[in-house]
Amino acid sequence: IIDDALVRLEMISMENPSDLKKQLFVEFEGEQGVDEGGVSKEFFQLVLEEIFNPDIGMFTYADDAHLFWFNSSSLENEAQYTLIGIVLGLAIYNNCILDVHFPMVVYRKLMGKRGTFLDLSDSHPVLHQSLKGLIDYTGSLEHDMVLTFQISHTDLFGNPILYNLKEQGDQIPVTKENRQEFVDLYVEYILNKSVERQFKAFKKGFLMVTNESPLKYLFRPEEVELLICGSRKLDFEALEKTTEYDGGYSKDSQIIKDFWEIIHSFGEKQKRQFLQFTTGTDRAPVGGLAKLKMIIAKNGSDTDRLPTSHTCFNALLLPEYSSKEKLRERLLKAITYAKGFGML
Repeated sequence: IIDDALVRLEMISMENPSDLKKQLFVEFEGEQGVDEGGVSKEFFQLVLEEIFNPDIGMFTYADDAHLFWFNSSSLENEAQYTLIGIVLGLAIYNNCILDVHFPMVVYRKLMGKRGTFLDLSDSHPVLHQSLKGLIDYTGSLEHDMVLTFQISHTDLFGNPILYNLKEQGDQIPVTKENRQEFVDLYVEYILNKSVERQFKAFKKGFLMVTNESPLKYLFRPEEVELLICGSRKLDFEALEKTTEYDGGYSKDSQIIKDFWEIIHSFGEKQKRQFLQFTTGTDRAPVGGLAKLKMIIAKNGSDTDRLPTSHTCFNALLLPEYSSKEKLRERLLKAITYAKGFGML
């Protein structure tokens, strides 16, 4: 799907780039139906799933930060990174919340800034702590740490790569006098230089869609992230008030009353798991959960089957379980171990 999307979006960007700023309509080959938002949402989900697949190697995932970062040794060409930039821009124009986990420095860099030491605390927390420890160290750096201006990291295949932060860096020891320079050069390499090729292509794609918008001048990086990824603030009372019902359920159905009691009893983690399962992202759209337009549809009578979902339409398919206890047990199992369906 990435190759097909890439070809089509490249054609649009060359022939009529202004079309990128129009509402996106998606049609999958061999499938019929009008795109009322669900198909476009599925398109975004499928492209992102493929792009962030570790096997493709475009991005690395940091377990300590739970965030993705550009893979400096990726073998993918610039066009693939341009595509993900276009996708982020399209998401803004199409009011589609993406399940993207980037550190804030990505949005700062999109706004024209460079990555700094402060950004490391978010994107590379372990490295940030190490470098902070180096700056605060009161002992003898030359004798205790034996560092030089040469650093090492691993490539796509796990092979070590040595890099001199300055000319003949392997011959220059890190001392109290030059440690700030070492840290500054290290940060510049990690957040800017090492991923310059990948980020430049990514930003190019983003600007193809947003270059005439007021984003750069009126929005802070945090607000751009909000437009793309949604809000972390969750108001489930608002979600309950705006949820619609189908297939024989109504807000007065006993199972629906039980359902909302269960949802409101969930902790933060379980609520986010439920959102992820039902909508494809664990965040709320701009304007809050009231804007989500969730649907709960009856999916048969009592059964041992788990609830399922159409994430493209924010729809939960809920069998009419025989008891509140069974509903809770089945729902918890579904949101913990299963994934919603893009389209059925």
